[in-house]
Amino acid sequence: MSSTEQTTSVQYSYTEVNSFQMSEGYSRKMTPEPVKTGRIFLAAVAANMSAFVVGTCLGWTSPIGPKLKSEDTSDSPLSRPITAEEDAWISSLIAIGALVAPFAAGPLADRIGRKWVLLSSSLFFVLAFILNMVASEVWILYLSRLIQGFGVGFVMTVQPMYVGEISTDNVRGAVGSLMQLFIVAGILYVYAIGPFVTYQALQWCCIVVPIIFDVFFFLMPESPYYFAGKGRKTDALRSLQFLRGQSSQGVHDEMATIQANVEDAMANKGTMMDLFKNAGNRKALFICAGLISFQQLSGINVVLFNSQSIFASANTGLDPAVATIIIGCVQVASSGLTPIVADRLGRKIMLLISASVMSIGLAALGAFFYMQLVVQDISMVGWMPVPALIIYNIVYCTGFGPLPWAVLGEMFPANIKSAASSVVASTCWTLGFVVTRWYPALDALGSYYSFWLFAGFMVVAIFFVLFVVMETKGLSLQQIQDRLNGKRN
Repeated sequence: MSSTEQTTSVQYSYTEVNSFQMSEGYSRKMTPEPVKTGRIFLAAVAANMSAFVVGTCLGWTSPIGPKLKSEDTSDSPLSRPITAEEDAWISSLIAIGALVAPFAAGPLADRIGRKWVLLSSSLFFVLAFILNMVASEVWILYLSRLIQGFGVGFVMTVQPMYVGEISTDNVRGAVGSLMQLFIVAGILYVYAIGPFVTYQALQWCCIVVPIIFDVFFFLMPESPYYFAGKGRKTDALRSLQFLRGQSSQGVHDEMATIQANVEDAMANKGTMMDLFKNAGNRKALFICAGLISFQQLSGINVVLFNSQSIFASANTGLDPAVATIIIGCVQVASSGLTPIVADRLGRKIMLLISASVMSIGLAALGAFFYMQLVVQDISMVGWMPVPALIIYNIVYCTGFGPLPWAVLGEMFPANIKSAASSVVASTCWTLGFVVTRWYPALDALGSYYSFWLFAGFMVVAIFFVLFVVMETKGLSLQQIQDRLNGKRN
């Protein structure tokens, strides 16, 4: 082994990478080797199994809420029904944990690696479901939801970083969109099982998922960016070779580019203040935080956490559990479209369609509940809630659900990516907490107020996407940085 291979210095240059390859007996080929994108999708799917676990936590309250609120406590861990106030806290406390966790997850991702932070998120999920099993008081459920939130915060902060760093430019939008697909698949998992099994059985069904994730993701490589940043050039090269399905020679140019980016990041070590000092970073933060804010202000968590209750109060004649499963199936099917079209249509057009159609669906839901509560005659609109929620979920899952996270993974330079991810993820869950915690109070005045308010936010989102959001379709990470900083390439 040559001395170049043994060095632990972070700063190894393009020439050093070439020397390493030559020491292995490789020669440069004139014809570039094809990238095996299936390897990238394999690693992305394994990483996104953590998002599936997040989905089980987000959807958990929909089938469990009716059990906890029922006067018949035979299928509840508690000795009494929970109050509306307790129900609101159980729904919203996951957001408190999720808004705090990113400030630990981001620095840990730089210290121990993206892979190990994602793997460690399972500890929170397993502990939370164990607490659910042994809960005899409401405060134990509060604690469980808070711990679930920590796990959610770890995943939502680090998973976009990992997926963005293992991807090539031409598939980054597609693999970045997988998070939403796996989240809604996890939600459907508990929607489909929860109403038909006991409380305890559902906890067992949920606890096995993070364990399966750990087994599969453990076999995947760490981000080559992380390895390069730690001076582990041999590991970085092997990681990139696995992800691209190429020889050391085939990844030569990309490895040199990664190293150049990492060296620049190390030379210009970013801090939280750099998010605001640099004009390009400020613009990226405004775009990402804005998209995440409108994602939460669309009322999605209200819909996810209370699907069965919404259908029950709508009194459509359809079994609320069945209607909720239908919604879950629609979410999974529509989320499956996003990876296919994200790099064809572009982020901006999909976000515009999403905001426009969501505003219509929410306005229709508001109109239904207005007719039910005020006019008290729904004979003409009794059919409306199911198609309105189906349309709402389709466009959410193809637009404002996955794309803000995909954009987050590609908007920031390496030196401040962890700080930016922490801020944006915390923004997401701060608003998520506000919306879910105080939705019951607004709902008590009339459900139509809530849905019309969410519809209004989506109208504002249309103008935000139209005039503020930058299209990143087909751009390299460096080209995105150049455009954010006013350089045309």
